[in-house]
Amino acid sequence: MGTRNKPLVFAAIAEAATGVAMFVVPSIVGRLLLGDELAGAALTVARVAGIALIGLGIACWPGPPLVGMLTYSVLVALYLAYLGFTDGATGVLLWPAVVVHLILSGLLIYSLMTRRHELNS
Repeated sequence: MGTRNKPLVFAAIAEAATGVAMFVVPSIVGRLLLGDELAGAALTVARVAGIALIGLGIACWPGPPLVGMLTYSVLVALYLAYLGFTDGATGVLLWPAVVVHLILSGLLIYSLMTRRHELNS
């Protein structure tokens, strides 16, 4: 790893770690960052932001940024579907968002497979 990549790797680790914390314990992160507890829909939004930070961290890691976007898209689709099935979330855009992220995930997987095939040829 070159010296120029070290700050990017550090940022990737920091963002991914913050994302994991926001997903696992969003209320504590909210209290530490904002001085107030998160509640209600703010917990869900914080968890989705945590997933986005995990994806950003993976995208900034040396390697194809597509993997970071794929990680985000798959995880957010799974999390939103989980909310719809278990938490009774009923927002009008919940299931369309799940479907869009699943389609996007499929397209990203196809793109990664195509890219790997081209690299191996």
